[in-house]
Amino acid sequence: RKPRPASRRSRIGSAPLRSLKNSAPFKAFVIQQLADLEDVVARAMFGGVGLYQRGVFFGIMARDTLYLKVDEVNRSDYEESGSHPFKPYPDRAGTMQYYAVPVGVLESSMALTDWARKAVAAARRASSK
Repeated sequence: RKPRPASRRSRIGSAPLRSLKNSAPFKAFVIQQLADLEDVVARAMFGGVGLYQRGVFFGIMARDTLYLKVDEVNRSDYEESGSHPFKPYPDRAGTMQYYAVPVGVLESSMALTDWARKAVAAARRASSK
């Protein structure tokens, strides 16, 4: 099945759907930065990329932005840095529990690995509820 063009209108709302596609260099950079986090797998997901560690879904790459899973334990790190939640389509209510990773964290493989480990832990807590 062919993906819908980004300009095609949603059947639910009147705003056009925007592609979640990432550039190949961005995807490669993120995967490289996460090299110290073992068993990370990137899978195509709704035009974007889902990140998994040992089967645990902990991150989303969409429009060349990395979003990681948050909960009450790690959300404040993102909010204090001014990050915003992942909201794939602006005309739809609600947000997902994934926040944009600050550029300074993204550029440091050590910091990103630490934040990613916290995101995996948040995803595990969410799945155990």
